[in-house]
Amino acid sequence: MPILSVHHRTVYQYRRPVSFGEHRIMFRPRDSYDQRLIEAALDITPDPAALRWMFDVFGNCVAVATFDTRSETLTFASRITLEHTPEHAPVFPLAPHATHYPFGYGAEDMPDLARSIERRWPDPRHEVDAWARSFLPADGRIPTQELLAAMTRSVRANFTYLARNEKGVQDPLTTLRGKRGSCRDFAVLMMEAVRALGMAARFVSGYLYNPRNDRARHVGGGSTHAWLQVYLPGAGWVEFDPTNGIVGNRDLIRVAVARDPAQAVPLHGSFFGLASDDLGMRVEVDVVELSGAETAPIGGQGSAPVAAR
Repeated sequence: MPILSVHHRTVYQYRRPVSFGEHRIMFRPRDSYDQRLIEAALDITPDPAALRWMFDVFGNCVAVATFDTRSETLTFASRITLEHTPEHAPVFPLAPHATHYPFGYGAEDMPDLARSIERRWPDPRHEVDAWARSFLPADGRIPTQELLAAMTRSVRANFTYLARNEKGVQDPLTTLRGKRGSCRDFAVLMMEAVRALGMAARFVSGYLYNPRNDRARHVGGGSTHAWLQVYLPGAGWVEFDPTNGIVGNRDLIRVAVARDPAQAVPLHGSFFGLASDDLGMRVEVDVVELSGAETAPIGGQGSAPVAAR
């Protein structure tokens, strides 16, 4: 049961002092049976005039900062410590009717899952549909876990990971045709494919633990990370990281979940000035495992971890 520490620093730089609008921050990890928050600290420079906390419609913890000063830089620096319980060989206890695909959701679940089954992107030539169905055998019946694991690992094996600093996500068709993209692009492609098969999926934003002595284990470290969850009767929401071929929560630190990636942007805000004043941002993330002696409480303003605008 490792204890993980996340240090995250995001710095926005401007050509001259500018003023800032409201910033919404999804930094605080979701406490659960498989991850328990021990300590969290958030430092914002310049100091916000006010910082308040709320839960959004998905139960994510959101900090809202407002400012009354001007500055050439805006910095969000956070540290979190949490206990993580990895599933190294996940075997999901599926309901009997869901052990094989196709399966259906119960009438009691459908009102809550319906929006997570809806497709979000156009697919006029049914290319995403065809890709999703390429994982099915001729008779269309396959163990559910085998189907989702094959799709997850296919992205890892056949697509090229590229870090992208642009806001938003690629159209899934762009990702599929080019076979390249960022972690959030791969998550959205697989979400659309899973939804094409009639399953509920949602987007997850968080962090990736990549051991320092095994940097080849994963791609996508050093920044915020994204993957998806699929709702499986009997098991609930299960993690799938197509960027790294991970099935289950191993090495994944969950911060926010949402039906659409635009609803889980870790840090979003505005400034008032000329477009040319914006000199860009710098993001640094380091996730390490701590020994017991290193888990002393940490101090700071508020409670949370950080991510990109």
